[in-house]
Amino acid sequence: MMSYRNIVVEERGGHIFIVTINRPERRNAIDANTAEELHRAWTYFDNNPDLYVGVITGADGNFSSGGADLYDIDRLISRVTNPEGGPLGFTRLRLSKPVIAAISGYCVAGGLEIALWADIRVADKTAKFGFLERRFGVPLVDGGTQRLAKIVGLGRALDLILTGRLISAEEAYQWGGLVNYLVDEGKALDKAIEIAELISKYPPGNP
Repeated sequence: MMSYRNIVVEERGGHIFIVTINRPERRNAIDANTAEELHRAWTYFDNNPDLYVGVITGADGNFSSGGADLYDIDRLISRVTNPEGGPLGFTRLRLSKPVIAAISGYCVAGGLEIALWADIRVADKTAKFGFLERRFGVPLVDGGTQRLAKIVGLGRALDLILTGRLISAEEAYQWGGLVNYLVDEGKALDKAIEIAELISKYPPGNP
């Protein structure tokens, strides 16, 4: 398996692939180097026939605050027109296998777009969701406008996108779909792995 600097990759139980965004000093915001590592990691996962289910999470109590690291915005902007990866490296990939997001702390802006890219979202009670970039006139460019509407309906999607407000894990769970499983603080990854283990017992391939 390849080596990485800004993410931690683990294969567990033979069939589960766990990717942890590991930039806690930036609350797991993604710079261009991290975007490239994420693209390589998820491409590896999709091409490995022994891996059935992916899990994405963030280190040290935050999923991803902001998504894009604004200190590296020039290099990230150059990725906007990339039809395969997008600015964050991988959110335009169309994988053939399921991915579960394990969310705690801030999951906002591009971080929320990452969570929406996943097929199932598990959040603990510290999680907070929102498109806060709306407050600063920054557009959503990683699929958030399309995916959120499909998951929670147009009305609720417009509420979150237009107001730029921050919502709790409990409210996100009540919406249905934005959070599929709500768990106690610190238990999101454990629950995500539990679900991944269940899925991995079934024959691989699209249902």
